[in-house]
Amino acid sequence: MAEAPGRDLVVATAGHVDHGKSSLIRRLTDIDPDRLAEEKRRGLTIELGYAWCTLPSGIEVGFVDVPGHERFIRTMLAGVGPVRLVLFVVAADEGWKPQSEEHLAIVDLLGVDGGVLALTKLDLADRPRIRELADEIGERTRGTALERAAVIACSSATGEGIGELVEALDGMVANAPQPPRDRRPRLFIDRVFPIAGAGTVVTGTLTGGSIAVGDRVRLDPSGASARVRGLQTHGGTIERASPVRRLAVNLAGIERDRIDRGGVLSAPNAWRPTEQVEVRIRPVRGLARPVTDRGAFTFHAGSAERTARLRLYGVRSLVGDGAYARLAFGEPLILDVGDRFVLRESGRRETVAGGIVLDPHPPRRPGIRAQQRLGARARAEREDLPGLLVSERRAVRDADVAVLTGVVPDAIPDARPLGSWWVAEDLYGGIAGSIRDGLEAFHAAEPLAPGEDVARTRARIAAVLARARVEVGPELTEALLGSLAADGLVAREGATVRLASRVPAGIGEEGDRLLDAVRSGEPTPPTVTELEAAGFPRALIDTVVRSGGLVRIAPELVLTASLVERAVAIVRAAGEAGITVRALRAELGTSRKYAVPLMEHLDRTGATRREGDLRFARSPTPASPSSS
Repeated sequence: MAEAPGRDLVVATAGHVDHGKSSLIRRLTDIDPDRLAEEKRRGLTIELGYAWCTLPSGIEVGFVDVPGHERFIRTMLAGVGPVRLVLFVVAADEGWKPQSEEHLAIVDLLGVDGGVLALTKLDLADRPRIRELADEIGERTRGTALERAAVIACSSATGEGIGELVEALDGMVANAPQPPRDRRPRLFIDRVFPIAGAGTVVTGTLTGGSIAVGDRVRLDPSGASARVRGLQTHGGTIERASPVRRLAVNLAGIERDRIDRGGVLSAPNAWRPTEQVEVRIRPVRGLARPVTDRGAFTFHAGSAERTARLRLYGVRSLVGDGAYARLAFGEPLILDVGDRFVLRESGRRETVAGGIVLDPHPPRRPGIRAQQRLGARARAEREDLPGLLVSERRAVRDADVAVLTGVVPDAIPDARPLGSWWVAEDLYGGIAGSIRDGLEAFHAAEPLAPGEDVARTRARIAAVLARARVEVGPELTEALLGSLAADGLVAREGATVRLASRVPAGIGEEGDRLLDAVRSGEPTPPTVTELEAAGFPRALIDTVVRSGGLVRIAPELVLTASLVERAVAIVRAAGEAGITVRALRAELGTSRKYAVPLMEHLDRTGATRREGDLRFARSPTPASPSSS
């Protein structure tokens, strides 16, 4: 079959052990969520159970039945973590219990979108007791995510109140916000098992976007790749699955031992594992001791669990509405901006805090404005994230914007696209100003030079990027230099860069006089030092060399281009017999001081080739052997 029509939502159970969660799911769905023999023997849920039904509105609902015993709180967190709707169960005969409080704390920290409270075992309590317990539940849930949840008394044994509970569930899912369906698909894996003849199967709750049979997928944090061989939901086979949905995915091309519960199935290249995040974190109510960053913690998000170290920003302990903080993990995991999490203290095995992920890939150092930066993220909508990312990092690769924010923008406010980068406009303006000032100073100091060496311009750009703490690389530097040229600020000619507004001058009268001085002295012209002593500045000599009028055959020796061409002609005329330095010196009428570096220059520029003491003209002869 194709993708199932209509809305499909997932509801997680929560509540104290033996308060009737599994019995209630069986009554609602006619499916037994306790699938392990040990669960049936002991009468309690140990692993996650799954069941489903169609509500009167036509909405199909999947239930994740989680264990209530405190020893299985990790499993409970794996089941409820990815889910935004909850059916909270309290037994009428026992009332509110310790695990009821901890499960409420977890549900509240995870910030669910809707909930229904079921007072089960109605047949074991009288009406006054039910009213008294309903009032108590109202007090206990005040100020939490379940404050406005409907409270329905019911009995799985007799069926009394089940109709009202179904109506309340129908109302909850009908009023639940539509889940995003156009983002990156992500399935937190909560079960992995092999099937003979089919291969490896993973199950979990799909969020973010769709996956289909035949898709290539990635399994993190291992980074392994696989192909979707088949999809099942609520006992039926489908070709494509959209969020939010309980899903079993049959994978081809991967072994069972490469996948663990808590991992993530996703589209290739859509996510990047992280080992630290920045968050807004708050304590659970009623803690006996403050939460500080000295404790040992476990972090729970989706179905993942990791050891974690906590670093609080600006406070020594968590109080009231909480604080901004950084969490570092023992192993990488996949997280997104806006993900909810729970923090448990490892030693006391107690849920102590939770919150929301603000930056899943924070800078290595928080910086003095970390709280201001995270405050902006806390207020931002999803579409604002690319702009925030560029404002924080100053320059970001285009591919990184998509991975770090989940958004592929056509434009980013106050940023400009440069090749494969987005660069903050104010950073670009700072670079433009630095290059302008540097080139103006260069032109003032060397008015005859056509431009400064491009390596020096690149170094100016790199210096501005380094001050802005931007990763410096040739790709970004070249993109910036190209944009400055496209904007008409600079002109690049070969290995030099100049201000575009500065028109290159010819060598002028002084250059002509220099050429005459060299030409008149040939074939043994003055050295560069002698020319400087005669009143020709080194900058002028360099300019005439760059213009091609003079050829530098050694650091202190220059010849006219015509004399160099004459030397090439002499070598060519020697033909297959070749020519020695002594013979060339005699033909030119020069000295060894000039003949040796001239011949070495011809070798370097490819005009000649050397075999022992002989030189031979190369064929074809280079077009410009005099350029250097």
